Formats: sequence, C-alpha cells, structure tokens
Amino acid sequence: MKLLRRKPLLIVLGMIGVAFLTGCQSKHEDIVSFLKAHEHEVSAIEYRVGIPDVIEISAPQVLEIDRVRQTIRPDGKIALRLLGPVKVVGMTEKEIAAKVTRLLEPYYEDPKVQVRVASHLSKKIYLAGQVRGGNSNGQGGVVSDSWTAMPYTGRDTVLDVLAKGSMSFIAWRNKVQVIRSSPHEDERHKIVVDIDHMIRTGDTSANVLLQPNDIVLVPPTPLGWLGLRVQEVLFPFQPVIQAYNTPAGLIDSTEEYNNQDD
Repeated sequence: MKLLRRKPLLIVLGMIGVAFLTGCQSKHEDIVSFLKAHEHEVSAIEYRVGIPDVIEISAPQVLEIDRVRQTIRPDGKIALRLLGPVKVVGMTEKEIAAKVTRLLEPYYEDPKVQVRVASHLSKKIYLAGQVRGGNSNGQGGVVSDSWTAMPYTGRDTVLDVLAKGSMSFIAWRNKVQVIRSSPHEDERHKIVVDIDHMIRTGDTSANVLLQPNDIVLVPPTPLGWLGLRVQEVLFPFQPVIQAYNTPAGLIDSTEEYNNQDD
C-alpha cells in the first residue's frame, strides 16, 4: 500500500523534472546566435546614446562647454552655448566628440573634446526570477519571483547582471536562462548558462555580452517550483493557519488586553 501511495507523487515529481530539463535545453542555433553576437559586440561595444541619456562634455580649452552635462531632449538634441542645438541621438561618445570638435573649429584652433555617458537611461536589461537586490538571500520571508529593470551600458554580461542581485536559496544556478527577444517569434533565442560550472571551473565562455531588452531569468529548482505552487495554493488560507498555530494563552491575553481598553 505504501508503494502505491508513493507512486503518484513519484510520477508528479518525475514529470516536473522532465519538464524543467527539456524546457531549459539550449538549441545549437541559439547558442551560435548568442556567441556570434558576443564576438561582434566585443569589437563594436560602444554605446549609442538615446533619449533621455545624460552626457558630460570635457573641453578644457572651451570654457563655454567644459564640464557641461546635458540630457538628450525628446528631439534627440542637446543645447550647447556657442553652438546651439546639436543632434546626438544614436551616436557613440567618440562620434559626438568628433561632431562637437568640428562645430568648434570656426571658433577655436585645434579644440580637444571628450564625451562620456554620465547616466544610461534610454535602454534596459531585465533580471527576473529567483533573484533579489541587496543582501537578501530569500530565506527571511515569502519566496517569490522578482522582476528588476537595469540600465544597459553596452558592457553588461550575464555575471555582471547577476552580481547586482542575490539569488534565493531555491535558485536553479545551473539553469540560468538568457532570453533575447525579437518582434518576430522565429528570431527569438534562448540559451542556458550554468553559473555553478562557470564559477567552479573559471570557464567564462558562456558569459555572453547582453544586448538591450535581454532578459536574464533565474528559475527555481524543481522542488523549489513545487514549493512555490504549494505556497500559492495555501496563500488564501494563511490567516486560518496562523490563527490555528497561535498559542491559546496568547489569544486569551490579547482578548483580555482589548477588554481592558474598552
């Protein structure tokens, strides 16, 4: 009889395991797509500014614009003294510096201009699943999925993003997913990254460079997933369970205290 009672539970757990394992495997073409994108971006990593990024200009010879910070306006331009509106949206730091230098040449001889992005605000990458910000390890309270948007800088890798959060105790560390979205369903790609293997061996070949709107998803382990579903089912009954677990003496003393107030 015990064996018969256990059998349905074993079947359910087996189905969960199979679903997770098959759903998290990376297709060969997806891996190739990510690695090709990574190789391409390494040589062309420069960030292209958008609205409403903030840029800072350094031009020691040109007091009118030296150490000036400008937010890119909705029309894609910045406003500089002496030069007026300058369109910079979609350009890299070097391209903006070169453009400002050309515009300054009628006024200054051989001006030196440098530009850097002070605040990355126009593009995002997303961290989801069993990851939390700060130092929380997910053990203190209710464990649940989280969703965080982070600024995209053009230099973000999977490890960089995960380092900004703290994985919960039910995080499936060797099944972290990187999802690259696309308007066309057949162009969407997903790979699985084994963070434990990466840390254990030092092999960072799968530490791909992320692109805007990429999603890094940390799923729960199969048992963690089952625990979350049980927690979800029991959630409406939490007040009853808490009342049942409260010692009778504590309830009586609370009622007596309330009666005294009356």
